[in-house]
Amino acid sequence: MKSKQRILFCLFLLVVIFLLSGCWDQVGIEKRAYVVAIGVDKGKNDDHIIVTYLIANPELSKQEGGSSEPSQEIITFAANDFITAKNTANSVIAKEISYNMLGVIIASEELARDSDFIRYMYDVTKDRELKRNLPLVISKEKASDFLTKNKPKLETRVHKYFEFILANGNDAGLIPRTQIHEFFEQTQDDDNLFLATYATTEETEDNKTFNGSEDSYKAGELDVEGQTNNTQFIGSAVFKEGKMIGTLNGEETRLAILLNEVLEMGEIYTTYTDPFQPQYKVSTRIMKREQNEVKMDLNQPTPTIDVTVPLYFDILSIHSMESYDYKKMKKLKSHIEEELTTKANNLVRKTQEEFKGEPFQWTLIARKHFWTIQEFENYDWMKSYPKMKVNIKVKAIIGTFGEQTKLPDLEEVRD
Repeated sequence: MKSKQRILFCLFLLVVIFLLSGCWDQVGIEKRAYVVAIGVDKGKNDDHIIVTYLIANPELSKQEGGSSEPSQEIITFAANDFITAKNTANSVIAKEISYNMLGVIIASEELARDSDFIRYMYDVTKDRELKRNLPLVISKEKASDFLTKNKPKLETRVHKYFEFILANGNDAGLIPRTQIHEFFEQTQDDDNLFLATYATTEETEDNKTFNGSEDSYKAGELDVEGQTNNTQFIGSAVFKEGKMIGTLNGEETRLAILLNEVLEMGEIYTTYTDPFQPQYKVSTRIMKREQNEVKMDLNQPTPTIDVTVPLYFDILSIHSMESYDYKKMKKLKSHIEEELTTKANNLVRKTQEEFKGEPFQWTLIARKHFWTIQEFENYDWMKSYPKMKVNIKVKAIIGTFGEQTKLPDLEEVRD
């Protein structure tokens, strides 16, 4: 009897193992068309959108030797939403459309400024293949044109191009490190402004001449020559209540990230005017190693917010060849603090007067000043913020001072 039970148990295990290891529902890589970027534009009518698929060729890496087969394919068509668009695309694309390798969603500025933008974006939450951590990029031109004109020179794999350029732009602070689930959260909370990456493949007609600042540009304004891709990722698109209302340039985006309690960036390389010889610049590396100190008094007739931003600076080069002793280093430190403090306060003033909201996530701190969620909601942070008195102070901590603090006398070198 026991032997029969053992045999039946073994047969049961074999059946279970067979079921668990089944692969009848698997689709081979050669049978799928992998969408690596989706572009979304406004339709001719308000009841639909224009969807663009950038599809990678997964078989290219398998091929030996040279091949004339393209590494990507781009199609554009009208659709009601993201979800049903896949079936529509299969009337043109033979392989099964897959979002498993999708790395970015690109929306045109025209659509982003439309009040119906939020309706179409919420479809992202309905499809299991659409990941919530996708970056959102706003293109100055139509998204279909952006994807068609974007031609990376060094990256054969276009999905790697988006991965690299977004990661490097995030680290440099020229674009915000934000994801689409944050767009939904901040839109639903209705307390903060949301920042998305701003990009374009078109050069602005009146390209800005270099003014000594390497980050005071928006996408399309940087004058670049040579044989390279024309696409630029600089600055951010500002959203309020799910609708785009303006833009920030690269410098403003960096400051917004430094003031933000959630967003992060890597090391920043930038320059400041030499306080002793203003015609020259001092090159620096900036690192944020500590949290901002944010103090609020929300019970006064005019609520106040005082923010201290601690930043670590490494001095990399001094083109004036000025030899800095302790007294001069102290003057340089004060000069950098004043310059950054002024720019940060100007940005805050812009958010209060132009955008009527803040992208710094200060609501996370403000909530602690209220006993209940209902009390905080009644305060109406978005409406209250433009009337507040906000003071920003940058505290600079000078770290290394290059390989040598004492430089040779330039006149002696010339002699």
